[in-house]
Amino acid sequence: MITRFTMAGALFFLAAALFFPFSRALALAPEEVAVIANMNAASSRGLAEYYMAQRSIPKENLILVFLTDKETCTRDAYEQKVVPRVRRAVVSNTDIRALVTIYGVPLRIASPGYTQTEKSRIDRLEAGKHRLSEALKEEKSPETSSDRQALEKNLSRINRQIRQFKRSTDKGASFDSELMLVKKKAYEVNMWLPNPYFLGWKNKKNPVKKSQVLMVSRLDGASGDIVRRVIDDSIEAEKTGVSGTAYFDARWKDPGDKKVSGYGLYDRSIHRAAEVISKTTSLSVVLDDKGRLFQKGEAPNALLYCGWYSLARYVDAFTWPKGAIGFHIASAECQTLKSKNSRVWCKKMLDNGVAATIGPVGEPYVQSFPMPELFFDFLARGKLTLAESYLVSLPYVSWKMVLVGDPLYRLNLRKQPQKAGVDP
Repeated sequence: MITRFTMAGALFFLAAALFFPFSRALALAPEEVAVIANMNAASSRGLAEYYMAQRSIPKENLILVFLTDKETCTRDAYEQKVVPRVRRAVVSNTDIRALVTIYGVPLRIASPGYTQTEKSRIDRLEAGKHRLSEALKEEKSPETSSDRQALEKNLSRINRQIRQFKRSTDKGASFDSELMLVKKKAYEVNMWLPNPYFLGWKNKKNPVKKSQVLMVSRLDGASGDIVRRVIDDSIEAEKTGVSGTAYFDARWKDPGDKKVSGYGLYDRSIHRAAEVISKTTSLSVVLDDKGRLFQKGEAPNALLYCGWYSLARYVDAFTWPKGAIGFHIASAECQTLKSKNSRVWCKKMLDNGVAATIGPVGEPYVQSFPMPELFFDFLARGKLTLAESYLVSLPYVSWKMVLVGDPLYRLNLRKQPQKAGVDP
């Protein structure tokens, strides 16, 4: 079930080649945005109305739901209290192409657990494991005997089957990633589905149609004040323009055109992101490929950032100007935006001043992160919004990823005195 995509070096140039067709096709506007607020959460509706007023989103595009104000809701609550209401809204108003979940709307959807068929299968495997373990205890023959070797081989096989079953059975998801498919009436909720807008899947058959996918982002954080700051900073940065430095934190040297996958693919994509920002903007670009993280004070005025891998341990290396955008590639970096003592990257970046960030609510597998070279290329050109740049760079939907930020935010790069290249 765990699949991996590989892309040739030509993907680096795909964003530029397809930029203009996508900009004409998407062109997200305020009237195409609907906002979801939770009536059971303090400040949720007020923040929704504030955002809508600032962005001139029609009042009728407010969708009110009533569910837990905790960061996790059940699958039943999502399907019964959210899906019907949101689906009615987007079916009745076909202009809606993006949804915004507001502070107070749950961040995660819990797994509903095993089906009866799945439970029967895991019970059979566990029972077989128990029988073989007991038989091994009773086996008196020397370890070299064929009987004992057969028992050990069968036990090893069953253990592998149990591990594989558990790896391939994951029904937990981010609220927002599931919401991207709210228009699709029936689909398998286990694991992920390929995003038909992702440029890496171009010309491949896909069980999901583009017409079934909505853009979804979140305006959220540890407090309502942070949410207002994100809204205000995004609008101001868009109007006045932004400047700063782009920081890219790779772990290895650029592999060039060698065939890579998994961690290697994403590490190379960080290299490509640094290269494309250096070539297409006047931003100063700092690329570190020494297998270390930027340390305290080493990344001032960080307008853009992408790096990895410090699991749930934010490193306070940055100062963030208004309008800053970045994400850290590591598991579960958006598992909470509220927990006071958490050091996950999404929460800490928002606490410290970014306007937008991306992260997963659980183990996503590295290949489900947005491709850095695509995300930052589209973003830096300033024609597509934050939500659109995310959409075309995101491999999977109905999975773990969350985009936090104003979906309408467009990066407006100020002209800088001189263009700096990628630092050695």
